[in-house]
Amino acid sequence: MAYARVWIPDVEEVWKSAELTKDYRQGDGVLQLQLEDGKELEYKLDPKTNNLPHLRNPDILVGENDLTALSYLHEPAVLHNLKVRFIDSKLIYTYCGIVLVAINPYETLPIYGTDIINAYSGQNMGDMDPHIFAVAEEAYKQMARDERNQSIIVSGESGAGKTVSAKYAMRYFATVSGSASEANVEEKVLASNPIMESIGNAKTTRNDNSSRFGKYIEIGFDKKYHIIGANMRTYLLEKSRVVFQVRNKHLYLQHCSRTVQPKYSDADDFHYTKQGRNPVIDGVDDAKEMSTTRNAFTLLGVNESYQLGLFQILASILHLGNVEVKDRDSDSSIILPNNGHLSVFCELMGVTYQDMSHWLCHKKLKTATETYIKPIPKLQAINARDALAKHIYAKLFNWIVDHVNKALHSTGKQHSFIGVLDIYGFETFEINSFEQFCINYANEKLQQQFNMHVFKLEQEEYMKEQIPWTLIDFYDNQPCINLIEAKMGILDLLDEECKMPKGSDDSWAQKLYNTHLKTCALFEKPRMSNKAFIIQHFADKVEYQCDGFLEKNKDTVNEEQIHVLKASKFDLLVELFQDEEKATSPTGAALATGGRTRLSVKPNKNKAGQASKEHKKTVGLQFRNSLQLLMETLNATTPHYVRCIKPNDYKYAFTFDPKRAVQQLRACGVLETIRISAAGFPSRWTYQEFFSRYRVLMKQKDVLTDKKMTCKNVLEKLVQDPDKYQFGKTKIFFRAGQVAYLEKLRADKLRAACIRIQKTIRCWLARKKYLRMKHAATTIQRYVRGYQARCLAKFLRRTRAAIIIQKYQRMYVQRTCYKRKQAAALVMQCILRAYMARQLYKALLREHKAIIIQKMVRGWLARQWFKRTLEAIVYLQCCVRRMRAKRELKKLKIEARSVEHFKKLNIGMENKIMQLQRRVDDQNKENRVISERLNSLEVSHAAESERLRVELTRLRGAEEDAKNNANKVTSLLEELERLRKDLQNTRKEKKAIEDWAQTYQDEMEKMISELKEQNHLLKNEKNDLNRLIQEQSQQWTEKMQRALKEETQQLENDLNEERSRYQNLLTEHLRLEEKYDDLKEEITLAVNVPKPGHRRTDSTHSSNESEYTYNSEYAESEEGTRGGEDVSKAILDMSLFLKLQKRVSELEQEKQSLQNELDRREEQFQRARARDDEEHKKARSAELEYESLKRQELESENKKLKHDLNEMRQSLRGSAEAGSAAPGSPAYTVLLDQLNASNEELEVRKEEVMGVSELSGNLYSGSELILQFKIATMTEPLPYIEDVQKLTDAKEISQAYMGLKETNRLLESQLQAQRRSHENEVEVLRGELQSVKEENNRQQQLLAQNLQLPPEARIEASLQHEITRLTNENLDLMEQLEKQDKTVRKLKKQLKVFAKKINDLEGGQMDVSPGQTADEPVHPVNIPRREKDFQGMLEYKKEDELKLVKNLILELKPRGVAVNLIPGLPAYILFMCLRHADYINDDQKVRSLLTSAINSIKKILKKRGDDFETVSFWLSNTCRFLHCLKQYSGDEQFMKHNTPKQNDHCLSNFDLAEYRQVLSDLAIQIYQQLIKCMENILQPMIVSGMLEHETIQGVSGKEIFYLIQNKMYNVSQLEEWLRDKNLMTCGAKETLEPLIQAAQLLQVKKKTDEDAEAICSMCNGLSTAQIVKVLNLYTPVNAFEERVSVLFIRTIQTRLRDRKESPQLLMDTKLIYPVTFPFNPSSLALETIQIPGSLNVGFLTRV
Repeated sequence: MAYARVWIPDVEEVWKSAELTKDYRQGDGVLQLQLEDGKELEYKLDPKTNNLPHLRNPDILVGENDLTALSYLHEPAVLHNLKVRFIDSKLIYTYCGIVLVAINPYETLPIYGTDIINAYSGQNMGDMDPHIFAVAEEAYKQMARDERNQSIIVSGESGAGKTVSAKYAMRYFATVSGSASEANVEEKVLASNPIMESIGNAKTTRNDNSSRFGKYIEIGFDKKYHIIGANMRTYLLEKSRVVFQVRNKHLYLQHCSRTVQPKYSDADDFHYTKQGRNPVIDGVDDAKEMSTTRNAFTLLGVNESYQLGLFQILASILHLGNVEVKDRDSDSSIILPNNGHLSVFCELMGVTYQDMSHWLCHKKLKTATETYIKPIPKLQAINARDALAKHIYAKLFNWIVDHVNKALHSTGKQHSFIGVLDIYGFETFEINSFEQFCINYANEKLQQQFNMHVFKLEQEEYMKEQIPWTLIDFYDNQPCINLIEAKMGILDLLDEECKMPKGSDDSWAQKLYNTHLKTCALFEKPRMSNKAFIIQHFADKVEYQCDGFLEKNKDTVNEEQIHVLKASKFDLLVELFQDEEKATSPTGAALATGGRTRLSVKPNKNKAGQASKEHKKTVGLQFRNSLQLLMETLNATTPHYVRCIKPNDYKYAFTFDPKRAVQQLRACGVLETIRISAAGFPSRWTYQEFFSRYRVLMKQKDVLTDKKMTCKNVLEKLVQDPDKYQFGKTKIFFRAGQVAYLEKLRADKLRAACIRIQKTIRCWLARKKYLRMKHAATTIQRYVRGYQARCLAKFLRRTRAAIIIQKYQRMYVQRTCYKRKQAAALVMQCILRAYMARQLYKALLREHKAIIIQKMVRGWLARQWFKRTLEAIVYLQCCVRRMRAKRELKKLKIEARSVEHFKKLNIGMENKIMQLQRRVDDQNKENRVISERLNSLEVSHAAESERLRVELTRLRGAEEDAKNNANKVTSLLEELERLRKDLQNTRKEKKAIEDWAQTYQDEMEKMISELKEQNHLLKNEKNDLNRLIQEQSQQWTEKMQRALKEETQQLENDLNEERSRYQNLLTEHLRLEEKYDDLKEEITLAVNVPKPGHRRTDSTHSSNESEYTYNSEYAESEEGTRGGEDVSKAILDMSLFLKLQKRVSELEQEKQSLQNELDRREEQFQRARARDDEEHKKARSAELEYESLKRQELESENKKLKHDLNEMRQSLRGSAEAGSAAPGSPAYTVLLDQLNASNEELEVRKEEVMGVSELSGNLYSGSELILQFKIATMTEPLPYIEDVQKLTDAKEISQAYMGLKETNRLLESQLQAQRRSHENEVEVLRGELQSVKEENNRQQQLLAQNLQLPPEARIEASLQHEITRLTNENLDLMEQLEKQDKTVRKLKKQLKVFAKKINDLEGGQMDVSPGQTADEPVHPVNIPRREKDFQGMLEYKKEDELKLVKNLILELKPRGVAVNLIPGLPAYILFMCLRHADYINDDQKVRSLLTSAINSIKKILKKRGDDFETVSFWLSNTCRFLHCLKQYSGDEQFMKHNTPKQNDHCLSNFDLAEYRQVLSDLAIQIYQQLIKCMENILQPMIVSGMLEHETIQGVSGKEIFYLIQNKMYNVSQLEEWLRDKNLMTCGAKETLEPLIQAAQLLQVKKKTDEDAEAICSMCNGLSTAQIVKVLNLYTPVNAFEERVSVLFIRTIQTRLRDRKESPQLLMDTKLIYPVTFPFNPSSLALETIQIPGSLNVGFLTRV
């Protein structure tokens, strides 16, 4: 048996093929097998049965059309054969004896056409491949041959293709038989299919077109076997689908797809059709199906009016489902008046609204004496509404079936019929109800009939062949059928319970348990339910839920509702209910108990008696009777079986699931058929087939003329056991496995013959090949030797010729190379000598320029040194004077305390005040008079200038007109004639263009209308596709979102871990820094021992200064002494002098900027003037002269301003020396006058420069104005054109056109330049983007590598990576710094050159017209000076930096001073100072300020680190300072919320990203320090807060956990506070969870195993050690309670043994979570910030 192939069981594939690798011997318990994938396996045999595995069939039998032809007939062989045919050969049909197995391909196959039908017509069943048409042909032939009625029974699961198979069988009969008359009966038979599918089929989770009813169609034939009619019987319509399920009935959706009226809305608007959420079937057009259904109705004789009435009833059912029922109270309900859907229902059904709304919420109860009307609750009302809808639909279904039968009724006499049974297959769901019970009951009956028929056919076959017959045992399901339908069976008990007045599903279930649980082995009770039962069917066990059995069996509907419908004015509805029985319930009326309304006191005895006698049959009884009739019909016919198989549950095309296939094969009886066949002689061969097949096993002497005797003789020799085969009359019958044995012998014989043939042929082929190779070798040698001799001679000739060619070529190359080198040497000498001469010249020139630069730089350095020295001297003077003033102030304070001195000081004070007031008034009057005179003079001067200018323009225009008019007359006449001709041509062209435009417009309108229609169609298609795409994308999006959410959560956890490690490193770094500072201070104190005595320091100096400031203010406000006034005046004069000096420097800067602006405007003006034509030079000459005069005048004014400034400096210098710079002094007056005059002149000059710029702009836009004139859209005229509208000369027009071309060229060049710059910027940005992507990828790779490392190696790798990154950034910054230094040096050189030019120009102007400046009259103009806008910057001196840091950081108290400030004011002040340092491009100042601020913050936190207010205050300011650096950094990601003004305030020169990182680390350190402060403050409060400072009598110190039990309220309050503040998702709830679980642990019971299970499931946040600790420490407070037993604690430990947890007993109170500070931009504008005086930062200057 070695190498035999067997089948072994498998979990996934059900059966798996293997091959024996070792012979099996009797008694072996293990088989050595090798699977098809090469894997070795030891298969253990069952020691009890010792059954060997099933053998595989030979390959020749694989793929057989008939499964019974297999040598080995068992389950794996059948499954493998079906799989090979279905998957490999794409064949869906296979015979299994008399059964056709049809596998649903879930794909449309081209095997059902008319040509296929014709091919199967008249053929025998075994001659063609298996097909549904072959079964139909066999039934048709047997009907005609045997004159016996036939039946085709199609069964299978839902979705296996039963309906389609029945449809194709009916199509075959209609095509083959034809009709005996011209009535087209076969078309009517086929037309009944779409009608019955639309009203009875529905979409389920397993099938898109599931038949929810059974039908048996009898197709009648006459004596000539033509179709003359048909009749249809239906079984058990599943009415629950009417009001519920995925896609209720196809007709619903078809009906909704065809209507657009308000009463017929979309399917999503109705409650009955939208419950499935996906009513659309892919690939099914409901509108098209609706059209097919209506055509079928028309073909079957249902006219248009009946169809509309049918759809009207369907619409009313849908609207009835939307009727909303409200609760009136607990026992009654109501439908609100004017309910829209109920109104539509009543209108469509022709009933009254009041009656229907009343009886939907009430019911009538009858007793022996009275009749009552009882209101019903909402749930019962909704059930009554749905029951009415199902009842109406059932009546409509029956009416349609009756009309279909009437249309198919035959007028002639029926001779025979073929019945096609399409009935639901065996069903089992998660929840099985009454419908599934009836369906499975019907399948039990059909399976019994199938088994009996198969057994009978098998017996007839053996008897016909005269084979000895032994009884074969087969499964008989009669006990299961008796359980259901016998007396006291399930249906009998159900009917009995329905007759009980108070029968219920529960009582019926108890009766079933009491009757069958112990008596029937096929009946079982579920463990966990008392409302369900299990029946062992032939296919599988099914559990049925008892809920709803009684209601569905009764099929109850309210009688009064039926009466309302019977009174309808709608004829079709009345026709539906004309046979309605009066009693609708088998139980009759029941007595109600409460909430009733008495209707009538006099009873109607006759009607009551009739109602009690009339009982309607139950649904179960009706179904049993119809099923019995069906069985009788089937038994009276010859059945043909079609078993449909569902290959997979996912509707994939040609996909085979072995598990699902085996389940269905077992359920549908195919394997039972095979088992019956295998028990006898499954393999059958005719004598001719056997002789032809196994002729090779016979010798020549064994072959006789009688083939039957030959076969007998051969079999006796080949098979020794005579029981393995039997000889029939026409066939040989073999036991299972014998055909395989014969095939093995045949294969061995053929293999030996093949080997002998191969040996002979291979010898002959080898001999032939050797002879051919020998002859070829000699021929090749001859030709090769001749070829080699010819090649040698040719090589010798070529060698001699090559030597001669090389000689002459080398001579030519050498000569050419020599000439080229000679010419190159001469050129190089010439170029080199010229280069050396130019270098010498450049060196001399560079040396000369260097000397000039050195001269200028040394002069500038000397002046800078002088300024610094002067500032230092002034500062020293201020300090000395301040010290003297302090001493004098102390003396004056002592003197001021005496009353006499105060009186002396006040003598004459009032007189002085009055004199000063009068002097001020006089000066004001003089100023007003002078300003009025100046205004009048200015107005008169302006008017005179304007008049003269207008007159000059007019005279100039008149002169030009006089010159040009004489030459224009003739040219104008000629031009006029030419223009007339052009006008005529233009009119003709216009007319032709208008005609063409009209024609083109008509064509375009037509084309647009067509495009609109196409666009509308395309939009509809696009909407449909978009809807499908959205549904698919939504599904994919949900999947992707879930995956992305999980990935994001994982990345966030990793990021938090990395952030926590980084912040721990920062904390350690801060601790080491503090330790280093402490050690440094100790060393400093140890080395520098202070000497005895007092020594002045900076801190004492600053304190004295602040004291002085306070005292001086107090003296001025309260005492008002003369000495205090003198001191303050002196200080005021000095400060005023400094301010005026600063103002003078600002005026010089403004003058320089205006001069630069003037030069730039002059250059623009010159360029604009150069581009103008020659014709306008004369017209512009006067204006240019005026401008030059104006420029000279401005230059003279500039010289005058310089002269005034020099005088002002001299007067200030003199006043400083004399010390008399009081407000009333002459120097002070001269200074103010000159300052006002300078301001006024400066404003005048600004306005004139703006006028010049506007004039140059107008001149520059001259060409554009000419273009505007060309297109007849004139703007304002230019100053040098008198009247542009009169420009009609042809020459001027041509000039304008040339100007237009020049303008276009200019614009085109500008556009090209912009395009090039844009492309360059795009390329740069792409390069940066690519570099960023590469950097990002590299960072991700490094992160992935770091995550794979252990924690220590990960930290080391991250530090190494950070060091590398900082090194690269430093190198890049150094390169940028070098480039910027080069740029600065270059700009400085240019600045020096420009400064030299300006100085030379100013010196020349001073030399040329010194007298002119002095002699020119000065007209002072009183122009108010504009206030400069505050730019949000603060300027400070370098030496004030320590004072700024001291007052703003070190000495600022949060409670005293900062409490009244705006939040974050110190941070704003520091940033505004930083902005100014950035604005002036001072990197040292930026670096020094940031370093001082960070060190000062660290110092104050180290000094006052335990103060919560200080730490929180500087945490807020540090974060605000960090956010300001981000907000104004210029990065786009931080500028999204900025205003345009804030974007203008961004830093322009420095990138402070590294300092932002330092500040972020500092903020994290402050946060951790703040957490420590809070912990120190809150730690003493926690226990007292939890216990509320209460003590419980009798509780010891060890019983602290018991207090948690009584103080759960505080934990709940804390949890409620977290929920109110939206902090439940931040991790605080998880931290609080162990405490809550500990409190709950002390509250629950702690005795039984159920309590232990509850504790284990509840305390998932506590470890096992913590739970055991709490239970051990639990102490009862009184004698009624007990301690937790040791046994209970051990039970807890046993249950929690497998839980993976940390051994930590207490929580880690030192754990600090990682913190991040999200970017929070400020909406506060920097220019609006006001600095209070309490900060003592008056030395800051607003810029």
